[in-house]
Amino acid sequence: MSRLFSDRSRGSSRRHASSSSSVIVDTTTTTTSAAAASTSAGATSITMPVYPIDEIPSPFGDLGLQFSESELRVTAYEILIGSCRSTGGKPLTYISQSERGVDRSPSLSTAASLHRSLTSTAASKFKKALGLKSSSSAKKRIVGSDESGNQGRAKLGLTVGELIRIQMRISEQIDSRIRRALLRITAGQLGRRIESMVLPLELFQQLKALDFQNNEEHMAWQKRYLKVLEIGLLLHPHMPLEKIDDAPKRFRQIVRGAMEKPIDAGRNFDTIQDLRSIVLSLACRSSGESAPGTCHWADGFPLNLRLYQTLLEACFDANDSTSIIEEVDEVLEHVKKTWVVLGMNQMLHNLCFSWVLFNRYVATGQVESDLLHASKSLLAEVEDDIESFKDPIYSRILNTTLSSILVWTEKKLLAYRNDFHSDNIECMQSLVSIAVLSFELLENEIDAAYNKVDSYIRSSLRTAFLKKMEKVKSIKFSTKNQKSSPHVLSVLAQDVSELAFDEKAMFSPILKEWHPQAAGVAVLTLHSCYGKELKKFISGIDELTPDAIEVLNAADILEKDLVQIAVRDSVDSEDGGKSIIQEMPPYEAEAIIAKLVKTWISTRVDRLKEWVGRFLQQEVWNPHANKEHIAPSVVEVLRIVDESFEAFFLLPIPQHSLLLPDLMTGLDKCLKQYILKTKSGCGSRSTYIPALPALTRCSKRSKFGVFKKKEKLQAGQGRTQLGITSANNSLSVPQLCVCINSLHHIRSELEVQERKAVVRLKNLEPHYTDAVRNQAGKWFELSASLCVEGIRQLCEATAYKVVFHDLSQFLLDGLYIGEVASSRIEPFLQELEQYLETIASTVVHDRVRTRVITDMMKASFDGFLLVLLAGGPSRTFVKEDSELIEEDFKFLTDLFWSNGDGLPADLISKHAGNVKRVLDLFHSDSESLIEQFKYVMVESHGMQAKSRLPLPPTSGLWEPTEPNTLLRVLCYRNDEIAAKFLKKTYNLPKKL
Repeated sequence: MSRLFSDRSRGSSRRHASSSSSVIVDTTTTTTSAAAASTSAGATSITMPVYPIDEIPSPFGDLGLQFSESELRVTAYEILIGSCRSTGGKPLTYISQSERGVDRSPSLSTAASLHRSLTSTAASKFKKALGLKSSSSAKKRIVGSDESGNQGRAKLGLTVGELIRIQMRISEQIDSRIRRALLRITAGQLGRRIESMVLPLELFQQLKALDFQNNEEHMAWQKRYLKVLEIGLLLHPHMPLEKIDDAPKRFRQIVRGAMEKPIDAGRNFDTIQDLRSIVLSLACRSSGESAPGTCHWADGFPLNLRLYQTLLEACFDANDSTSIIEEVDEVLEHVKKTWVVLGMNQMLHNLCFSWVLFNRYVATGQVESDLLHASKSLLAEVEDDIESFKDPIYSRILNTTLSSILVWTEKKLLAYRNDFHSDNIECMQSLVSIAVLSFELLENEIDAAYNKVDSYIRSSLRTAFLKKMEKVKSIKFSTKNQKSSPHVLSVLAQDVSELAFDEKAMFSPILKEWHPQAAGVAVLTLHSCYGKELKKFISGIDELTPDAIEVLNAADILEKDLVQIAVRDSVDSEDGGKSIIQEMPPYEAEAIIAKLVKTWISTRVDRLKEWVGRFLQQEVWNPHANKEHIAPSVVEVLRIVDESFEAFFLLPIPQHSLLLPDLMTGLDKCLKQYILKTKSGCGSRSTYIPALPALTRCSKRSKFGVFKKKEKLQAGQGRTQLGITSANNSLSVPQLCVCINSLHHIRSELEVQERKAVVRLKNLEPHYTDAVRNQAGKWFELSASLCVEGIRQLCEATAYKVVFHDLSQFLLDGLYIGEVASSRIEPFLQELEQYLETIASTVVHDRVRTRVITDMMKASFDGFLLVLLAGGPSRTFVKEDSELIEEDFKFLTDLFWSNGDGLPADLISKHAGNVKRVLDLFHSDSESLIEQFKYVMVESHGMQAKSRLPLPPTSGLWEPTEPNTLLRVLCYRNDEIAAKFLKKTYNLPKKL
């Protein structure tokens, strides 16, 4: 970076080429000074890129006086130099132009930081934070930094102050004039800070006629200072003026005199003193919020914002107007020192800089998306702080700024396809972000982003559709004499389809950030626009003509394309895209459906229905009938389905795709009949769960542990007073597994048939392939969903049949009968393991097998809780049994885990969690259980439960905080405290 600023070190700059003798003055004073400021003898002229001009009115408002950009620029520069001088740690020292060319020592600086040498050892934090790229001119400087011709100049180094001067297009002559005046001010007011003085007034007094080349220039500067004071003190003061104050009138009298003749500070002492007295009386008014001694002359809106905007403009590279200079961090460090004068803060800075970046993007031809992204980032910071800042003036500025941004962005976004394409699509994302954020800050409306983007999509697609239609009509008119030319609506349908896919590929991914169904809304709009034109066409059709066939077929293809986009776009939505599809009423596209073909389909379907009934009557669900362990009947049914497809595609009809849904619907109903009959006799969960016994209590000295082995066997014969299940004639477990395999086989074969149908349609009707392929998943939707539900029901029925019916003697009639220690869970686990092995060897599909075994686990857990909480009078427990019970439950979960070869540990843990929480109750003593029971009863029944506890109903859902669960733990608790409580509270009978 040794040559980064080599050109500037000798008084010239690539950003702003000027000689040391050139002068910049107010453009209202002379028309030649601007040219003198931008060119110099021997300097090469710079050709700036030309962009389309698109101006946005400033949101900050009019200053009320004619105040040129050059006047604003010089005034802002004075404030910046004065602010840096005030905050600097070294005294102000004037440097002559000749000295500047030789020595740039920081000791001669207005503020040490202003004359700090620029470096590029690290990337700009500001640019990095906002994602701004390096400017092209900076890159060129870096690439050329090793050229020997510039090494001498690079060694001199460019300071921050010089960079800011060059960026603000201030000549060295003007810079010297300002610094001399600041020296004089400092000499007379040593230690006084910038915020405690009225800078234009001080400069007005210190700058003499000898400081200027001629009286006209002197007078122009005096006029500028008086205009600044009038704007800052009278037109836009920090505080409203009092009506009784005559200071404004006296000030304007002095101004009128100065407009005719310059005021000489030496000769017009009285006038100067009057001016000073009036200005200070107006500037030193305070609301009490500012520090004592603060002068308010440049912190009124919009003067402060216009001045600050001028300072921020210095951050842009003069050679690359779309880029921020690399030294922006150092420049902003000094610009922020003006906050104390301009009444700025971080929020106003963010808002103003956001506007400056946005305005620069617009003014330079809308080509640099980084500017938009940076503007949006700063606007987002405004959003973060807006709730904590309720100043009405700030709110007004915020509203006008956001409104100005929103008006321009919406002009672009309501027809975004006119302005954005693949080369500048990244700009659109930032533009939508700014528009949405601006609207949200303005309106604070629910779903503001969604609604705004929705309107952009609909408006843009309507505009695009109209342009397409006008283009197609003009082409048709030019080829109207050609007999083979396609119909207008046919061509338009193809164009609209391309438009929809282009929208989905290019714009929808961007808009999806704010509108989850962006592509769906786009195709919905196109569908509606084309539908209106199609409806007009159909209303004029009297007979089926070639044009009608052509247009209707084209409309059908278009509609399938649009629906395909909408469905795919809505896969992740809550309703799966149903809301979008419902807003797309189908086109009334006529199609000829042959009655003979419909009759043929009907005959085939009726025949299959007869075969389904006959096959099911003969089916015995033999698990050894074939190696796949599926029913022979399902093999035959699917064979007939396949034969029906083969025969259908051999029919000599022109449009198979239009008639295929009729065949699919009929076959789907036949398969539905088979699926429903398959699962109808297999029972369900409720079939096998026994009725719960009546609640009882233990006697005071119940000793069930003294049962003999013979007595325990006799107790098991009566099912321990649990209700008897009514599924004695159901299928065996291997047969149920065959049913499950058969339903899964149907579902798999339906997917195969759908794919085969698509291939056949591709061979017969390639024109319909894409649309049909996207609809294939819905052809057997009914059968597929019934298969899923049937498999779920059969898995559950199998599990509860095994646990509550087949293994009842080991669980319901054996576990914990008498003493817990002598009737553990091991016999049940041994039998259960055999059933699990049978299921594992019979159910062929891994996922289905996991489903069955998971249901077996859930049924086992339910049975375990049923034994503990509703096991009948032949079971009682004491607190000491809790450890054995927990150990048994651990054995049960370990069986399903099977040392990592069984179900996943997290799945087991998920279903075992509630059981463990119920088991924790068995660790509690009776007093704690009673208190907990009373508490939950009061919580559920109110204060009236304190006087008399009602009997809680049995829900069947065992929870540790559920009243009936707590009561049942007490009912099976074999101690005197529980028995007395149950006797006193509910008068429950004793156990057997």
